Amino acid sequence: MANAINPAKNGVNVEALIAAREALAKAPEAAQFKWRATCEWKDGTHSHSAVEGYYGLGQEQRHKKTFTFDADHPEVFASEDKGATPVEYVLVGLASCLTAGIAAVAQYRNIQLRSVTATIEGDMDIQGILGVDSDIRNGFGGIKVTYKIDADAKREDIEALVAQSQKRSAVYDIVTNPTNVTVVVN
Repeated sequence: MANAINPAKNGVNVEALIAAREALAKAPEAAQFKWRATCEWKDGTHSHSAVEGYYGLGQEQRHKKTFTFDADHPEVFASEDKGATPVEYVLVGLASCLTAGIAAVAQYRNIQLRSVTATIEGDMDIQGILGVDSDIRNGFGGIKVTYKIDADAKREDIEALVAQSQKRSAVYDIVTNPTNVTVVVN
């Protein structure tokens, strides 16, 4: 395990995160964020999405660059397969959020990571979304995330990293708890 003489170097600026947490505790209105994405239909089931800006810290913010994503369905759904499916993006979001949390918690706990790999699978009976059986839900029946983590730590310390990441993950919360979604047509 890393120590004060050889601190962990996982690429996470823990001091800045702690300073941000302390500042936001004193100004909770600045902690109110709105994340945004735009999505434009292209053709068939293909769409193109972009993420540019968001609201946070009391004002509009912009990413350093615009991030774009193509979504589509695979050929087995009579589509063009021009991008990952929307449900695969959900899996990517969950795995990415949990993995970022593992890195941040490891850095905070001075645990040096050598490698972190997540394999994530979502089980789905597509009879629901195809309208074959209205009693089958449209979404995942279950999601399983499996981590392979090589770190300078005992197994129980690594398991604690993963548990703390789950506890603080926004995407884990979104996926595991109901979220109110309002859909409007202008």
